[in-house]
Amino acid sequence: MRNFRKFLIIVGLLLVAGWGLNQALAWFKIGVAQPAIDWRAPSETKAYPDLTAHPNAWLDVNTSRQRVYVKAGRRTLYTMYCSTGTGDNATPTGTFHIQAERGKIFYNPTSGEGARYWVSWKGHGVYLFHSVPINKNGDYITQEAEQLGKTTASHGCVRLSVADARWVYQHVPYGMRVVIHA
Repeated sequence: MRNFRKFLIIVGLLLVAGWGLNQALAWFKIGVAQPAIDWRAPSETKAYPDLTAHPNAWLDVNTSRQRVYVKAGRRTLYTMYCSTGTGDNATPTGTFHIQAERGKIFYNPTSGEGARYWVSWKGHGVYLFHSVPINKNGDYITQEAEQLGKTTASHGCVRLSVADARWVYQHVPYGMRVVIHA
């Protein structure tokens, strides 16, 4: 029995050393507080990538992780928090390309939401990258914004932080490949 306890302790230490404390605690389903996500700010503290230096860059949207990865080949240049479609409004999966339509603001009275800094990737204005949602007065809907990076929450679009959406609007070129998967 004593040897078995030693064995369990060693296995536990190896798990923590190999995975890191947060990964090990998550595996054992011990609650670990997630860091707060600032839905107004860039997702990372480093600078956004210079896409002119990466002409074959593409956007990798992972709906399981609620992340958008700006990639050059297999290399991740930047990671953004996102919220994708939920329920019957799941974000379409597949390979798409950035379309010509983009704008600074929109509002949809049917859904009671709009957003800033939108860029179309499917349906010529139907499926978009855009900021967290705004109401009819142009104010951010805090309850929705706080879901960013944590869960699905949109009507099918890919929601980003305000800063990330602004960067996509200003820098992601027409025709850039977009791959969306679970």
